[in-house]
Amino acid sequence: MSMSVFFFTVLLIAINYQAVAQDPIPVGVEGKVTPISELKDEQLQQLLLQQLHSNQKWKRLIKNKKLSIGIVDLSNPEDVRYAGVNDDYMMYAASLPKIAILLAAMDAIENGELADTKEIREDLRLMISKSNNRASTRMIDRLGYAKIEAVLRAPETKLYDETVGGGLWVGKRYAAGGKRHPDPLKGLSHAATTRQVCSFYYQLVMGNLVSEKRSKEMLEILKDPALHHKFVSVLDNLAPKAKIYRKSGSWKNYHSDSALVWGPQRQYIIVALVEDGLGEQVTRNLVRPLDKVLQASKAIH
Repeated sequence: MSMSVFFFTVLLIAINYQAVAQDPIPVGVEGKVTPISELKDEQLQQLLLQQLHSNQKWKRLIKNKKLSIGIVDLSNPEDVRYAGVNDDYMMYAASLPKIAILLAAMDAIENGELADTKEIREDLRLMISKSNNRASTRMIDRLGYAKIEAVLRAPETKLYDETVGGGLWVGKRYAAGGKRHPDPLKGLSHAATTRQVCSFYYQLVMGNLVSEKRSKEMLEILKDPALHHKFVSVLDNLAPKAKIYRKSGSWKNYHSDSALVWGPQRQYIIVALVEDGLGEQVTRNLVRPLDKVLQASKAIH
């Protein structure tokens, strides 16, 4: 083998390795997936608190339960670390809970309860990427509230549980009319806790939602969002080579965002729920500090 061919072969191996390192999800770990509540890391928690409390506005919002944060360090899939603030406090989350509709739809498709058609797939992509309310309402009507609730309460995933503050909930069509099915704890129609949103993305990474195949399909639908605001507006510059899997929401003073970030230097989940007139700007301003916390966590471990 000539020297030029040798170096070209080495280069190809390096490129292929880098590609695999950047996109190995779902990771498909063997055995039972550890609940996110058992992954809380004290060092990461302290780093998060120090960073958030350095900003007086954030500190005040946290004290008044107007700001909830959840973060997950995925840099080592065998040593996942979680931290959160007000993370079991359920808040109105606007369009973010559409991820629960996506999950219920995939579960229904897997179990033969919903036909896997081109129309369904188009509505799922519209619902997530563009946050289209008509597509979301069509999916709710196809599934029904009982199905969505049953999937969220499933013991395998526990994305809604009254004993730990609730979680993800969809109890109203994204339209003016229709019956409501409010959550039992607070009577909210579209709600979330940051811990359970983190759990949703974490379980996707682990291939634990419905099946590894369906987890991968959901990741594909969540990837490359069409709306580049809030978290994504900052991540576009901060991590241009990373893949972003994302869902956000806004209504009046309620702003939410969630992102799974997977790239050469970053593998993590960040979630924020904010109730504030400047909530969208708050979500933007949170990205770099949360990134700093997660980079520090990776360096420590």
